[in-house]
Amino acid sequence: MHKFLAFGDVHADFDTLWSALRAASCADAAHQPTAPVRAGLFQVILIGDLVHPKNEREYARLAGVPRFDARDPEHLFLAAREQVKHLEALKAYQDAAPHAVHIILGNHDDAVLNTNYVLGTSGGVVHTEFDPDHGGLMLPDHLRVWMQAFPREIRVGTLQFAHVSPLPAHSHYDDLFYADHSPKRWFRETPEYVEMAGLSFGVYGHTQIDDGVLLDQEHRLAMIDALHAREYLELLVDPQHRTPLHSVRTVPF
Repeated sequence: MHKFLAFGDVHADFDTLWSALRAASCADAAHQPTAPVRAGLFQVILIGDLVHPKNEREYARLAGVPRFDARDPEHLFLAAREQVKHLEALKAYQDAAPHAVHIILGNHDDAVLNTNYVLGTSGGVVHTEFDPDHGGLMLPDHLRVWMQAFPREIRVGTLQFAHVSPLPAHSHYDDLFYADHSPKRWFRETPEYVEMAGLSFGVYGHTQIDDGVLLDQEHRLAMIDALHAREYLELLVDPQHRTPLHSVRTVPF
């Protein structure tokens, strides 16, 4: 029996991520994997979107400025530098237990690798700190290679972890993805996608759930973009069986 611990979209809030990993006994005070992670008994899943703070306030906190200005190259430099520092620490954490720490490629991570798309927030913040064409910095090569290796989904038997949904089209962040409203709505409008995909359970992020993890037992899915609400998901899994899920619960920290 393995324990899977799934954590929602980070969006550069690395302090909260490390707090969650420590609370889950997955990381120690030095940001290294704990013994159960190193042994593979705990499987850590990050659901994607490591980069890009969610709003201007979080950008200001990250960059250490009173008010963040995305048009100011110095502010972009500070935001990029801080994220690079934290990404380095997260890479070292995964490198210490690559068999047990898994990171899915989110659309914001993909936008750092593919700068054809300039993403933004409903509040008007644009994410250009890693876009040289808009005054930002290029992600360092070794981090770029690391991110390029992130999978778009993880499956354990009929249990799926993906950034957006069970739909293959939602794992490719192209023009159609950004023009479509369904990536943000599918779990309310068409949750039967999980059953149609032949899954026993699906775990997804991408859409922030204000009240914490959304656990829909009827439709066998969880939406876990909930680090801001200080919650993560814990699943007990037997990988030897076709239907591997034994229990699932949300955990506050």
